[in-house]
Amino acid sequence: MMMAGKYFRLLRIHHYVKNILVLASAGCSGRMFEDGKLLHALLGFAVFCMTSSAVYIINDIRDIERDKIHPVKRKRPLASGEVSVKSAVIISSALSVLSVLISFCMFGIKPSLLPVLYIAVNVAYSAGLKNIPVLDIAVLVSGFIMRLLYGALITGIEISYWLYLSVMAMAFYLALGKRRNELRMSLNAREVLNFYPESFLDKNMYVCLALANVFYALWSVDEKTMLRYNSRYLIFTVPFVFLICMKYSLDVERNSSGDPAEVLFSDKVLIAMCVIYLAMMFSILYM
Repeated sequence: MMMAGKYFRLLRIHHYVKNILVLASAGCSGRMFEDGKLLHALLGFAVFCMTSSAVYIINDIRDIERDKIHPVKRKRPLASGEVSVKSAVIISSALSVLSVLISFCMFGIKPSLLPVLYIAVNVAYSAGLKNIPVLDIAVLVSGFIMRLLYGALITGIEISYWLYLSVMAMAFYLALGKRRNELRMSLNAREVLNFYPESFLDKNMYVCLALANVFYALWSVDEKTMLRYNSRYLIFTVPFVFLICMKYSLDVERNSSGDPAEVLFSDKVLIAMCVIYLAMMFSILYM
């Protein structure tokens, strides 16, 4: 069990929560249970889980020396020596090939370009883009957008523009918040932090959060949205989304690294709120 534990930590399984975005386009369409769309969405989720784990391993390999002197990251399997670099390279390569192969066999060439692009962009990020201010944040945001687009392509469901904008704005908020808290904690983890004034990150992250809430509200009252689901009840989810954002923001303002997965899993109340929100959405869209 302990042997498996180090590999689970290497894969960063708790970060798979971000890949739920692959299910978003189908889930928010009210058509998830039509024509095998749920199966396609779940396979897409699995593909991005493998792809994201491969990328995390690549990043850890490149940052291994820096991580060894980091107060938190030195406990990671590669930095601590629990897993050899050779083993990590083999696992990352296998996951990359397997994810693209499964995607190609199941969904064809066009959707499969997104996992390939995701890997390529993140390799470039690890190789140097992470040291370029603003561009480093754009790369982090692109990962969220690619997950959303991939889910839409493999299920054949068109994404609402308001939903797309909501995810994009929220992704900017999460990425800016992560950088802001890394700077606050003085972890000296990234060269790019030397270019960011805290006030810049602080102001922009809350602008993006406000926009995310506005875009989501506009999606819920959009005439096309209400006609599609024959429901005017989506508006009642808006206050709950506001509360979730407030709770997340409260957690980020405390002693936190700002990593979305770590913030979520460290707060049972926030997890419960997200589960209730999903239950509300399911009842409105499918019942």
